[in-house]
Amino acid sequence: MPYVVDFGEVSTQGLETSPVAGALAGLRANEARYYMNKHRHAFTTVPAQTDGRRTLDYVSRVLREERGIALSATALETAMFELENTRIAYVFYEDGLVVNVMYALDNPKQRAVGLKLSDGMEVPAELEGRFKFARQKSRLAGTIRGSFFLVKGEYAP
Repeated sequence: MPYVVDFGEVSTQGLETSPVAGALAGLRANEARYYMNKHRHAFTTVPAQTDGRRTLDYVSRVLREERGIALSATALETAMFELENTRIAYVFYEDGLVVNVMYALDNPKQRAVGLKLSDGMEVPAELEGRFKFARQKSRLAGTIRGSFFLVKGEYAP
């Protein structure tokens, strides 16, 4: 069932099994606020193992083929949409990791994968030592640690 993320009233709906559910919900709300304020887009997620399977497979493929990364955490929710000729895909993992793929459909130089760690989580073993994470403060999510890498390949969902 689709869930329109409300950044005014942060909810752990769909994320309850995460040990950092509150921080992960705050991070999800932070993303929702960004898309609403910048693009007037309602950020909507779906369960990863049912309606979001296609998005999960797409993000997993990009991670695997670009950097040889296979995440062991359970995916809880996904989101996929297009804005201004850019396909945007998100996966929210149970351990608190959020992965997003921003894939410009008309410009290969504007494609990247973002990795965000929820407040209170450890760096996943699959990412340990491979990325440097910058810190950012958020009213909704506490301290977000984030990193990214550029996408070089061609990926259709």
